Amino acid sequence: MIMQSGASSVGGETLPTPSRKALPARYLEPPQGDLLLKSHRPDVAPVPLGRPGSAKPALVARTLGELPPANVITKEGIPMTTATVQCECTGQIATVTLSNPDKLNAMDAAMWQELGQVVHRLAADADSRCVILRGAGEAFVAGGDLEELRQARATADRALAYHEAVGDVLRAIQSCPQPTVAAIQGPCVGAGLEIACACDLRIAGESARFGAPVMKLGFSMYPGELAGLLALAGPALTREILLEGRLLTAAEALDKGLLTRVVADAEVHAEAAATARRIAAGAPLVARWHKQWIARLLDPAPLSEAEKRASFAFIDSADYGEGIAAFLEKRAPLFTGR
Repeated sequence: MIMQSGASSVGGETLPTPSRKALPARYLEPPQGDLLLKSHRPDVAPVPLGRPGSAKPALVARTLGELPPANVITKEGIPMTTATVQCECTGQIATVTLSNPDKLNAMDAAMWQELGQVVHRLAADADSRCVILRGAGEAFVAGGDLEELRQARATADRALAYHEAVGDVLRAIQSCPQPTVAAIQGPCVGAGLEIACACDLRIAGESARFGAPVMKLGFSMYPGELAGLLALAGPALTREILLEGRLLTAAEALDKGLLTRVVADAEVHAEAAATARRIAAGAPLVARWHKQWIARLLDPAPLSEAEKRASFAFIDSADYGEGIAAFLEKRAPLFTGR
């Protein structure tokens, strides 16, 4: 993961500076005080972290199971926000916005913590049918906070704890039962590329740029974070991205299979919203089942008889009856998720 500290270039290439759009005024403050960054692995020791140069108490990631409750509000037009991660749920679609505008939305420990918390709460929300992830302003995510990473990697134990926790959040996005759509403008680099790869679909603007030029900074991508890129891009493109360290254009990323669609910059969020509406219009249980089966079929182990039988669970669902009836009656189906 990399970031440009207040700069408007990434990997030596000039990128647009994000706009400083104000977020809603209501915030859920992240936990304050002396927190520890922990991994899900019991053999990894917790690591205390802080933000260099910040007068605020340390805001760092903890094991997701230890996080305090987060009120993900699903009523129309009512936002749930945290200090750097905003989740606004409109109807059946949740939009998660990552905001660190002074650093092109570079991810720090507090943002990883908040993102993991929001994703876990949404995963448990039966009313949500699709999740859009985006960056604030005109950037997606330009990497990780290098100032913080220097402290997080002071020793191998500290580095392992930090990056294992980051990997946990990426896996939470990947395993989110609702389909996820990344709406990408500007730089999608390092941590941003990792987050985008964890999503199901990726909609990008024409001026977006993609890569992970960590070779220019002297460190390698942690395997737990690299896994998502490798799974999506394959070994050949992953080698190109990591060994050359150059940033791909949106057209190149689309041609190489990293993206779902490329649209004009001004149309990114409208296209992501339209994509989410198409997903939300379908039977939500079917979307979840398809995600589960795609993940299962990536495992080369043959399906058991019980798994094969489980693939027909839709027969007992109300949505199956509604879908067939709506088709025969030539009307739009009204799916309830039951």
